[in-house]
Amino acid sequence: MTTLEPEVARRMALRAQLLDGRRGRSVPEAVDELFVLQVDPTAAVAPNVDLVLWSRLGGDYERSDLTFALEAERSLVEHWSWVRPVDDVGLLLATMPGDLHPSVHEWLAANAGFRADVVARLAAEGPQTAPGVPDTCQVPWASSGWNNDKNVNRMLELLTVLGDVAVSGRRGRLRVYDLAERVYPADLVVPPPDEARAALEQRRLASLGIARASSKDSGGEQVGAGGAGEEVTVAGVAGAWRADPDALAAADEPFEGRCALLSPFDRLVSDRDRALDLFGFEYVLEMYKPAAKRRWGYFALPILHDDRLVGKLDAKADRKAGVLRVHAVHEDFPWDPEVGDAVEAEVDALAAWLGLEVVRG
Repeated sequence: MTTLEPEVARRMALRAQLLDGRRGRSVPEAVDELFVLQVDPTAAVAPNVDLVLWSRLGGDYERSDLTFALEAERSLVEHWSWVRPVDDVGLLLATMPGDLHPSVHEWLAANAGFRADVVARLAAEGPQTAPGVPDTCQVPWASSGWNNDKNVNRMLELLTVLGDVAVSGRRGRLRVYDLAERVYPADLVVPPPDEARAALEQRRLASLGIARASSKDSGGEQVGAGGAGEEVTVAGVAGAWRADPDALAAADEPFEGRCALLSPFDRLVSDRDRALDLFGFEYVLEMYKPAAKRRWGYFALPILHDDRLVGKLDAKADRKAGVLRVHAVHEDFPWDPEVGDAVEAEVDALAAWLGLEVVRG
């Protein structure tokens, strides 16, 4: 079994997530290599999808580029709180319905009339947001949390998983739904479930470079490699890993690092155990903690320099005042002046992209 030095494993992960020195991709090309972008409404600095794409594509990235790919070009699609290449939709339609809990299928069966009403409404009236769809459910959705009694939202989400409807765009923060046949390509292929699951595992591992085999859910997306790739070990780190064959073949190639400010939902760090094992990087998203108990800040951005995660940036975009307020820069270890200068330049670049002035301290 191949044993990788930690530095090699880190660089494999960074290349796979487009966090080396390479640029020059379009938005659809970047998302295809990244595999998924998590859709999250938190915008203390900027929404996750935009922060991730800015950190990969640079200051030329504009939100309109993503909107065009989603709503006009349809090379990308929003599916179950993730932006994905439309070519992957067939793989999801082959696997996700079978992964639904039996109670979900029972709820759908009990609401067959409601399901038919929703589909008929979209067929007759065209694209709709959830508030525009009448709630005709026979059995309300029951939960102890966020989705309690949100029957229309839940039905639309589940019909997206089943392939009856699809997200065709956004009106502000609201998803716009339409019949799937009007959104997805006519030649969409839905392979057998086992074949689709294997293809998804391969795609996922290629976007991570190296990962644990065990699957672990992160916001509805698995972070493990399953059976894809080749088994390897990382020196000084307990347990086995799976490595993408292409990433492994390129492991000895020269690495060009850079500085980057990452979203807390960035897939380089969203698997907190992997970030700790490979990068020695401890991170907790503290927006749900009382202010007095926060170590790094409400929405601290992980800081990458070269092939190390080196700290956290506590900043907030104050759009009314036209400033990016930098409350603190936390160094995980004492930085050389070169690192400090690179981070300061990246903060300035972030503010310029946001159209804001930097206010430090």
